[in-house]
Amino acid sequence: MPNLSDLQDEYGFLDADDRYRLLIDLGRDLEPMPDALKTDATLVRGCSASVWVYPTTRDDGTLHFLADSNAAITKGIIALVLLTVQDQPPAAILASDIEGALGPFDLKNQLSSNRTQGIPNMIALIRDTARRYA
Repeated sequence: MPNLSDLQDEYGFLDADDRYRLLIDLGRDLEPMPDALKTDATLVRGCSASVWVYPTTRDDGTLHFLADSNAAITKGIIALVLLTVQDQPPAAILASDIEGALGPFDLKNQLSSNRTQGIPNMIALIRDTARRYA
């Protein structure tokens, strides 16, 4: 996966169609999530598409998230959100400004409200997970 800064630079030069393609490509690059983990317990509520997020911990105490969606653009949005927090300690996740990091991508103006309505719920789930592990 690219880093967020490089991705932001690339995203800024693209037209709307290419931005969609970039998000779809990001989603394709997500680590596969086993179907057995796609349950009601891992389902993110409030998303127009089905979105599942499953946290794991690494030996070094960092959090690693597996995620998936049944919609290609939504899967790309999940990948973008995860780029802000993946493989970080819980305290760093809690201290991070996820919304601020996503701000330059201007998702609310680039995508329909149906596509972006679940982003706050994804972020809340990630923060709640980090709180439990902190």
